[in-house]
Amino acid sequence: MMFMKIIKNGLMLLAALFLSQSIQAQNITDINRQMSKFGQTLMYLNNYYLDTVNINSLTEDAINSVISKLDPHSAYISAKDVKSMNEPLEGNFEGVGIEFAIIKDTLSVAAPIAGGPCERVGIRTGDRIVRVNGEMIAGTGLTNERVYKYLRGPKGTTVNLGIMRKGVPDMLEFEVVRDKIPINSLDAAYEVGKGIYYLKLSRFAQNSANEILEALIGMKAEKINGIILDLRGNTGGFLGTAMEISNFFLDAGQSIVYTEGLKSPKRIERANGTGFYKKGPLVVMIDENSASASEIVTGAIQDWDRGVVIGRRSFGKGLVQQIIPLNDGSQLRLTIARYHTPSGRVIQSPYKAGEAEKYYMSFIERYKKGEMFNKDSISFPDSLKYKTLVKGRTVYGGGGIMPDIFVPADTSYYSEYYMNLIRRGIINEFMNNLGDQNRTDWSAKYKTFEKFEKDFRIDEKIMDDLTQYAAKKNLPLDSKGFETSRSEMAIVMKALAARTIFGNTAYYRVINSERDATFAKALEVVRSKDGL
Repeated sequence: MMFMKIIKNGLMLLAALFLSQSIQAQNITDINRQMSKFGQTLMYLNNYYLDTVNINSLTEDAINSVISKLDPHSAYISAKDVKSMNEPLEGNFEGVGIEFAIIKDTLSVAAPIAGGPCERVGIRTGDRIVRVNGEMIAGTGLTNERVYKYLRGPKGTTVNLGIMRKGVPDMLEFEVVRDKIPINSLDAAYEVGKGIYYLKLSRFAQNSANEILEALIGMKAEKINGIILDLRGNTGGFLGTAMEISNFFLDAGQSIVYTEGLKSPKRIERANGTGFYKKGPLVVMIDENSASASEIVTGAIQDWDRGVVIGRRSFGKGLVQQIIPLNDGSQLRLTIARYHTPSGRVIQSPYKAGEAEKYYMSFIERYKKGEMFNKDSISFPDSLKYKTLVKGRTVYGGGGIMPDIFVPADTSYYSEYYMNLIRRGIINEFMNNLGDQNRTDWSAKYKTFEKFEKDFRIDEKIMDDLTQYAAKKNLPLDSKGFETSRSEMAIVMKALAARTIFGNTAYYRVINSERDATFAKALEVVRSKDGL
């Protein structure tokens, strides 16, 4: 009987293997047939069509059409665009500073690069650039190459962008002065209190981990009493860098992330135990623009109860792209798997294949439903509840990382007048001019940041000068809007003055200390060691 059972199982295994090989062979035959069909079509077009055809262009259009039917993050990159697509992470260039996507022949802002010209004037994720220097570009057969020609250019040159923004009926006009796009990914690093360090990381670039280590060494951080890692607005970058930075905080063997797909077996990435800060207070700050690598790091820290996550639900970009080179130097960036946090949560927000526009618009719906302002507007079914791996706390899946402590967005100081000052770059331009005129005097008067923070004021004269400067730029004073935004404007102007004297870190020191509720909560948690 046992012998017959073995024979039966063996025959079943052979049948399964034969079926698998048959299916695989059938798939290869089908693929070869379709490749031949497409090749024949191109040949007939080239040989018989009544007009001249550009075979290269037709092929690229066909590939783009196929890729557009897949998930929202798979992409085709032409040979000439491969190098420039990597520049924000690997090098530097001069331009306006955005990550973009072309959706339905419209240039959409995927994210403004932190510290870049577009971010400084208030261009946001989700904005659509429809006009450049008076030329309508939407619906004109946009390509990456054309976008680069429109937006890149020598430092100091100006480009005027016409923006359509969801919920705003009229086109918004922005004046953007091109600049060198920041090569450093660590925008700010400073000691908040005794042994407590704030690190603002704008993206996960090739050298980010070294930047953090060098900053801590430069601050002589021998004893660390707490770290606040600010990943707000960080849209991601290199997976390897996310592994390096996660490793700073986790014990050997703890999983950081795992990937799994239909044709990609489960692969777990683990910490190697060489991290420099595996114990002690840790807070990660995120918001709706934190994505991809940011979510991998945040999810690992949350799932292992290693730190507290504060802010608002992250973006939800959790698809694994594999770079596949093609024979002409172009690339497919093809989604092959999903990222899962250590507890099993899927990071990726839901989407339907071939509906990229609806996918991106779903994030506008979050705003309209009040998610940025009220935690209770977000509900999760029981199927999306998970448990952390040390303390068994409830955390949530369903796309993005939900913070442990929710801090609503503050729009109480918004006014159309203030937004126009930002969008048109008037505040930055005015403060740059003021800084140039007063840099020597300010540097002599404020020897330390502490003295500057205590004594420097944006007085009535500076405010009056700003409104007059704006009026000369064809932005007349709106008294009501000015009063609504006066205090916020003063903080931003003070932060810009601080940057003139002390550099980029000083800008964040002013913003954090004077009006950032998320930072204030993070500092409170670190100092109290609450939940750590």
